[in-house]
Amino acid sequence: MTHTAPQPDAEAPQQSAAPAPADGTRAAVPPAARATVRATFSEAPLAVKTLLAGVFINRLGGFLNIFLVLYLTSLGHSAGRATLALGSYGAGTVLGVLIGGSLSARLGARNTTAVSMAGSAVLTAALLYLTDYTALLAVIVLAGLAGQMFRPASAALLSELAGPDRQIMVFAMYRFGLNLGAMAAPLVGFGLFRLGHDSYHLLFWGEALIALAFALLAWRTLPAGRATTAGPDEPVPAGSYLAVLRDRRFTLYLVATVLHTAVYAQYLSTLPLDVAAAGLGLIWYTAAVSLNGLLVIAFELVLTKVTQDWPVRVTIGLAFALLGAGVALYGLPMGPAVIVTGTLVWTLGEIIGGPAIFSYPAVIAPTPLKSHYLGSFHFAFGLGSALGPVAGGWLFAAFGHSFWYAVGAISLLATVLALLALRTAPAAPEPEPGE
Repeated sequence: MTHTAPQPDAEAPQQSAAPAPADGTRAAVPPAARATVRATFSEAPLAVKTLLAGVFINRLGGFLNIFLVLYLTSLGHSAGRATLALGSYGAGTVLGVLIGGSLSARLGARNTTAVSMAGSAVLTAALLYLTDYTALLAVIVLAGLAGQMFRPASAALLSELAGPDRQIMVFAMYRFGLNLGAMAAPLVGFGLFRLGHDSYHLLFWGEALIALAFALLAWRTLPAGRATTAGPDEPVPAGSYLAVLRDRRFTLYLVATVLHTAVYAQYLSTLPLDVAAAGLGLIWYTAAVSLNGLLVIAFELVLTKVTQDWPVRVTIGLAFALLGAGVALYGLPMGPAVIVTGTLVWTLGEIIGGPAIFSYPAVIAPTPLKSHYLGSFHFAFGLGSALGPVAGGWLFAAFGHSFWYAVGAISLLATVLALLALRTAPAAPEPEPGE
C-alpha cells in the first residue's frame, strides 16, 4: 500500500506505462492502457469500492446544512441566530478537513473515517435534544468538524490504492459520488421530513444512521494502519502542514484554489440575486443550476477517459479559464440566453478539469505528506466556498450587474497563478518538500 518510489510526473499523471520522449512531447498512449470507469472500479480493491460508496453515502446524508436554518427557526430562534449557526457549521467543516489530514497521517484512513462518521452520527442526533442556543451552536460546529474529517483520509487512501496510472479516473469517480449524493440529498431529506409527519426527528436520526452505517462499513473493510506512511527510514513528520507551506509552488496552487472556488460559489449565491434584480423569473436560474448538475453527472466520467491523458496544465488551466469566461458572460444584459450560455461555458470547464483539480494534490504530494496535501487542498476549497458568497455579495452591492466583470478578472488571476504553480516534475518524496 505504501509507495516510496517518486510520484508520477504531474504533467502526465496517467502515463506510468509509457516513458516520455526526450524532446519533452507527450508519447502516444495506447488505447488499451487508458483507465476506463469499468476497469478502474472492477479491478480496484474492496477498500477503494468502500471509499467510493462511502463518499456517496456521506453526501447523500448531508442534508443537515440544508434543513438546519428551518429547524432552528422552528425552535423559536431568530433568523439571525439560525444564519449564524449555519455559518458556524461551515466553519466547522473547513477546520474538519485540516484536522482530518493530520489524523489520517497518524491514525490511518480506517480509524479516521470511523471516528469521523461515528462522531458525526452522535452529534447530529444530539441536536434534537438540545434547546439552549449556546449548546446547540457548539454541537453544530463539532458536527460540521466531525463530518468532514474523513475527506483527506479517504482521498489519500484512494490515491494510494488506485495506482499511479488511475489517479485522475478514480478522482473522477470520487467526484461522481459527491455530485450524485449532493443532488439526491435534498430529496432524501425532504422525504424523511414528510415521512416523519413534518417532524425533524426522523430527518436528523436518518442522517445519523447513514453516518453510522458508513463508519461500520469503513471499520470492516478498510485496511488498518496509516493511509500514507513513510518508508522504513522516513518517520511520519510532525507539524506537517508547515512542511506543506514550505512547498511554495503548491502553496500558490492553494491560493489559486481559494480564488477559483470563490468565483465558482457565485452561481449559488450572487447569480440568483442578479436574476431577481433583472426582473426575470427564477425558473431560468433554477433551470441553469439543474442543467449544470445534470451535465456534470452525465458527462464528467465519460469525458475523463479522454482528458486524463492531457497535460495537467491544459486540463486545469482550461477549467479555470472557462469558469472565468462563463461568469464574465453573466455581465452581458441579463436574460435567459445569457444565464444558460454562461452556465454551459463554466460547466464545460468543470467537466474538463474537475477530476484533475482534485487529483493534483495527491499526484504531486510526497508520500508521507499526502493526507496533509489533500487536507490543505480541501481546506482551500472550503475556504473559498465560505468566503465567495460574502465577497460576491459585497461586490454586487457596490457595483451592481457589472460586478461579473470583476469576478471574471479574479478568475483570470486564479488561472495565471495555477499555471505558475503546476509542476512539470514530481515532488521529491521527502517529509519537507521545497522548491
